[in-house]
Amino acid sequence: MKPSLSLPRVSWLAAGACALTGAVLFQAWGNVTRGYINTGSLFYWWGYQWLDARSETEHGLIIVPLAAWLLWRNLRDRPSAGSREPGSGWPGVGAMALGLLLHAVGFAAQQTRLSVVALLIFAWGVLRLGGGRRWGAAAVFPLAFLVFAIPFSALDSAGFWLRLWVIKASSGLAHLAGIGVVANGTQLTAPDGHYQYDVAAACSGVRSLVALLALALLAGYLQFRSTARRAALFLLCFPLIYLGNVARILAIILAAQAGGQRWGEHAHDVMGYGVFVIVLGGLLLAARWMPEPVPVAEVEDRSSEIGVRDLGQSAGGLHRVWLAAVVVGALAVGEMFFLAHLAALPPQGGAGVRLAADGLNPVELPAFLGTEWIGRRAEVSAVERDILPPDTGYSRRNYVDVANPAQWVYLSVVLSGRDRTSIHRPELCLVGQGWTIDATSGHTFARAGGPARDFPATVLHVRREVQTPRGPVVVPQLVVYWFVGGDTIVASHWRRLAVDAWNRVVHGRVDRWAYVLLQTDARDGDTAALARLQTVLDQTLPTLMPPVASGGR
Repeated sequence: MKPSLSLPRVSWLAAGACALTGAVLFQAWGNVTRGYINTGSLFYWWGYQWLDARSETEHGLIIVPLAAWLLWRNLRDRPSAGSREPGSGWPGVGAMALGLLLHAVGFAAQQTRLSVVALLIFAWGVLRLGGGRRWGAAAVFPLAFLVFAIPFSALDSAGFWLRLWVIKASSGLAHLAGIGVVANGTQLTAPDGHYQYDVAAACSGVRSLVALLALALLAGYLQFRSTARRAALFLLCFPLIYLGNVARILAIILAAQAGGQRWGEHAHDVMGYGVFVIVLGGLLLAARWMPEPVPVAEVEDRSSEIGVRDLGQSAGGLHRVWLAAVVVGALAVGEMFFLAHLAALPPQGGAGVRLAADGLNPVELPAFLGTEWIGRRAEVSAVERDILPPDTGYSRRNYVDVANPAQWVYLSVVLSGRDRTSIHRPELCLVGQGWTIDATSGHTFARAGGPARDFPATVLHVRREVQTPRGPVVVPQLVVYWFVGGDTIVASHWRRLAVDAWNRVVHGRVDRWAYVLLQTDARDGDTAALARLQTVLDQTLPTLMPPVASGGR
């Protein structure tokens, strides 16, 4: 007896059931990091990034409809094989299972961006199950293209270095033109102070980097069939973006030199479009110079006809399609219970530093270190409290040598809340405050109790150029920082992220990491500055940090 429903229709019904189950999962248990965006919905979390200027991901509003158009275009160019049926749906089931597994890891590790990638993989599995090989092949590039709509915090690091390279090149060219602009970190200042410009992240090329890389990838995909030519056009975007942003900053300096701050701001607005003109013009010229040869004969694409009866137009084939949907549904429902249980668990880890009586902030640092040093409380700025989640804790003091007030040490402790992203490394803030980082090194500080309790730290050698009546004076300083978990001290930001993710996924532990920073003047040399920091630590660490089991770099 002929089945009442054809295999394609049953495949789409099964895929729809999987999509509905997955949508419930990603909506209700899609996001666990509620420090900045208080929602459990992965869809809301992702969409919010496209409307928040701080995320540098507004181009997502363009990428999403482009991805939908690409899917339609690919389906149009891959006509169905008439009455032929879709191929095996098991690759789709495997992709959906992989997406569910990846999301569980991302949820446990508080890596919501990983969960977005899991959502895209799951979506491909739905389309592959419902539409067979034709839909699966058509959806690969559009879904991969959506990766450019994900905000990646790693771009902060890329933007940091891009800003420095752009500033160095543009200020160097300005000096060749006879303009003595002063560069301090990301700040460009006229020697007489009649203009000052801060090269913010938006002007460093981070935003244009992602948007234009997506555009270059799209142009290569539409223009060429050769992978090599597509890759060449994509890679060409990097130097073009750099050149475009150097031209932008140089134009701002020249305009500000000629007409002051107001002219520089006008140049800033105009050259925002100029960057796109430079990059897009370069890409169009490159695409014209490397045309792709037209093949003599096209080999007919018969992928939709290969293995089209893997499941078979039989009752057994229909049953296997429904079985695939039941497997995915059971996995998704099981994951819902698991993630709900995981989200409801109280924090299992420990705090990196001792806590004050309120249980939120680190213990207050001592006001006096013997009779030699006095500490004055340093207040947290309203901007920091506004940016960081409300459950972030703080403890800060400025210590001054009583006998020599010129010797001082700034000690700051920032304690993360439940959201792992509530603390970060200081390089970005320092550069934004006008400091130039000349070098980065490591140092091991001692603790009472012997060498086994020593711990590593990162040392930043920074400087700032200050204008005085006698001319510019360079002020060098040392900035030292490290991170403390429940039982670990690490010196690097990426090491902290790795250790934290491992503890969350493998051990179910959510530590409140502390970010400890010290800063002091280094005009008397690095050796004297490090000795001064060690003196302050000798008398503050017993109060601040409990003994830890291990340290790492």
